[in-house]
Amino acid sequence: MEFKDVPEFFEVELGECLTARTETLSSFKELGPPDLCQVVKSSGKSGQKDIGSYHYISGVDASTSASLAAYLNSLTYAVEDTSTWFAKAPVWKVRSGSYCCYNAFSRVDMRVDVKIPGGVHAYVIDIRGERHEPTPELWQETYLSAILRAILYADDPNYRLIGYRKLDPITTRESEVRFLQAAEALFQQGWQLGCDPEIQVASIVSNHLTTGIMKYFGDGYRLSQAANLFEKLLVRTPDVAALLAKSYMGMNEEVKAVQILSQAIRDSPQSFILLHVQCDFLRQKEQFEWALKIAQQAVNCAPSEFVTWAKLTEIYIDLGQYDSALLTLNSCPMFTYNDRDLHRMPTPNRTHLPIKQFIADSQILDNDGVEEDTDPALLRLPAPALRGTFAKAYELLCRLVSDIGWDELLKTRSAVFVMEEEYRNQKAQLIAEAMEKDMKGKRADQDDDDENDNDDGTGPELVGESLATAKQPRAPDADDDDASTRGMMSPSAQSSSMADGDLSVQPPGDGDDDEEPRSAQGGTTNGTKKNGFAQGMSNINKPTKAAASDADEGEDQDRRREVSGEANTLNSKRLCERWLDNMFMCLYEDLRVWTIFRAEVAHFKNHRQAYRKTGSEWEILGDLGTRLLHREEAKEAYQRSLDIKFSAKAWMRLLEIYAEESDLQRTLNAAIRLTAYQHRWYFEMAFPTAVAHQLFKLGRTHGHAKISFTLLSMGLPDGIRKIVEHYLSYGKTFQIEGYEF
Repeated sequence: MEFKDVPEFFEVELGECLTARTETLSSFKELGPPDLCQVVKSSGKSGQKDIGSYHYISGVDASTSASLAAYLNSLTYAVEDTSTWFAKAPVWKVRSGSYCCYNAFSRVDMRVDVKIPGGVHAYVIDIRGERHEPTPELWQETYLSAILRAILYADDPNYRLIGYRKLDPITTRESEVRFLQAAEALFQQGWQLGCDPEIQVASIVSNHLTTGIMKYFGDGYRLSQAANLFEKLLVRTPDVAALLAKSYMGMNEEVKAVQILSQAIRDSPQSFILLHVQCDFLRQKEQFEWALKIAQQAVNCAPSEFVTWAKLTEIYIDLGQYDSALLTLNSCPMFTYNDRDLHRMPTPNRTHLPIKQFIADSQILDNDGVEEDTDPALLRLPAPALRGTFAKAYELLCRLVSDIGWDELLKTRSAVFVMEEEYRNQKAQLIAEAMEKDMKGKRADQDDDDENDNDDGTGPELVGESLATAKQPRAPDADDDDASTRGMMSPSAQSSSMADGDLSVQPPGDGDDDEEPRSAQGGTTNGTKKNGFAQGMSNINKPTKAAASDADEGEDQDRRREVSGEANTLNSKRLCERWLDNMFMCLYEDLRVWTIFRAEVAHFKNHRQAYRKTGSEWEILGDLGTRLLHREEAKEAYQRSLDIKFSAKAWMRLLEIYAEESDLQRTLNAAIRLTAYQHRWYFEMAFPTAVAHQLFKLGRTHGHAKISFTLLSMGLPDGIRKIVEHYLSYGKTFQIEGYEF
C-alpha cells in the first residue's frame, strides 16, 4: 500500500490536501511552496475504500503537462508489494493522481490530473479557486518558477519541510540551455518574484531570478554561462551591467569587469548596485579609502536600503574607524523578516517516511536524532533566532567585537551614544535649574508682599528639598522614559518574537547594576545544572543601557530637543536605536557564555580532568564560536559533538572548514555522511547543493580523478559510493573545473 522509497502523508478524506492548497493560494507572496503530488490508490476490491496520500517535491520538469504526468506514472512502479509466500495481501495500485505546481509570476497554480489508465487533464487555479485553461506563456512561467524553487530551496536553512523530496532540476546540457532561454524571456518580469530579506524593494537586477542564476552558476564555478546570458540582456537592460561585471570578476576577468563598470557608472551614476560591485572590487585590492567614498555615494543614492548602510559599516570596520562604524550600523533601516511560503495542511491520518535499505545497512545514521539533556542557558541564547537584516547586523556587531574586544566596544558605544544615566542626569539638572529659576521669581514677588509670603508657606527649607528631589535620579525600574526596557518579554516568548524580527530581549538584570543577571544567579528553579553556564561567572562587563530612541513619539521629540539643544555635554552624541541596544544584550549573553566555557576548559585542562558535555551542547558551543569568529575553537566543539552523536549541522560546518583547508580525506569523510543523511530524507539532488559546492572547490585543487580514486580506496558500500560519485558525474557532464584531471 505504501511507496517503497517515497515519503507519504495519508489523508483523512480524499482530496483534502488539494482543497487546503487552493485555500492558501492567496497567502503565497514570493516563489511559493514546493510542488504537491497527490495520488489515490485502490485495491480493486468492492467494499474497500480508496486511500489518498501526498508528498512535496521539487526538481520535476514542469514545462508541459506530459512531463508532470510522466512523474505521476513513475509512482505506479514504486508501490511496495507486501505479499508473502504464505499469504497474499491485497494488491494496491495507483488509480489517479494530481500534480500541483505554483506559477510565481502570474500567482496561479498549474495542475495536472491523471487517470490510470486514462487521460491527462491540465488546468489553472487562480487565487479565487476558479479554473482556467493553461497557455504556453503560463507553462513557461511555471517551468522557470519550479526550477528557481529547486535551486533556492536546496540548502535554505530557514526552509525545513518533512516529506519534501528533492530531485535534480537540471540534468543535461540541453535542459540547461532551456533554462537559460526561459530566464532570458522572463528576465524583465523577475522583480515580480520578490527578493532576499535584506533588500527592501525588488528590482530587475535584485530579485529571486537573478539570485537563482548567480547561485546555480556561481556554486559550480561556471560563471561564463551567466556572463553569456547577461551579455545578451545588456543590450535591452543596461542595469544588468552590475551582474555582468560580477560574473567577470568571478571568472578572474577583472579588466573586462572594470571596463563594463566604468561605462555603466557613466550611464547610471545613481545605481547603488553598480557602486557596490565597484566597492567590492576595491576592497579586494585593499583600497579602503576609495571604497569608502563609493559606499558613501551608494548610501546617498539609496538611503532606505539596508545593504547600502551595511556595506558602509563594513568599510568603516576595514579602516578601523569603529565609532563611525557603530554610528552607521545604528542608522541601518531594519525590515521585518517574512518567512518563506509554506503549505498549511490538515493533520494527516498517518505518515510514512521510509528509509532506503543501503543507507540503513551503512549504519552511518545510527545515532541520529538522539535526544539529550541540554543546558537551558545554552538553549535560551537569543542570537540564533535572528533573521534577515537583524542577523546581518548582528554579524557586523560580532566583527566589531572580534576586532577591538568587548571593553573597547563598550567605550566606543558610550562615546557615540547617549547613555541612559547621562540622559537622566542631564534631565534632572535641567528640571532643577528650571525649578530654581522659578523659585527665584517667586521669592522676588514674596519680598513685595510679606503677608502673601506667609500664606504660601514656601520657605528656604522647602525649596532646598524640591531641588534635592529634582536632582536625585530616579530608580531604573520607576522611570517611564526607560524605552530600552519596554516591551521586554519572558525567555519563553523570545524565540517566537525573534523569528518575526522583534529584538526585545530580556536584559541581564533589570535592577541595580551590582545585581548579577538572572541566568547567572545561584538558583536552580528552571532545572539549570549546578555547574552549567547559567551559574558560571565571567569577566564580561555588563553593558549599561543606552537612551533608546523609539519611545513614545512625544517623549522622543522632547528627548531630542533637550539633548541636542540644551545639554551641551551631549551635543556630539546620538540616540541609540532600540533594536541595536537589545542586540548589545544578545552579544553580551553570547560573550558571557563563551567566556565561561573557555574558563571551564582551561580549568579542567590545568587539573588534567576530562571536560564533558552532551553532543547537543557541543554543537551549540560550536555555533556560538562560529558567530563570535573563533574558528578553531568552533571546529573543536563540532568535532567533540560528532564524537557523541550524529549532527548534520556539525558535519556541514566541518565540511566548509575542511574544504577551505583543502583537506581531501576529511572533506570526503564529511561529504559521505552528509550525502547519506540527505538521501535518507529524500534529498536526492546533486546540484546545486552545499556538498557539491565544497567538493567542486576541492576539485579545482586536487582534480576530480584524485577525488574518485580516494573514494574507491575508502572501501565504501556500493550504494553509498554511487550516490557520492553522482556529484562527480554531474561535474563531468557540465565540465566543471577540475573534471579533466
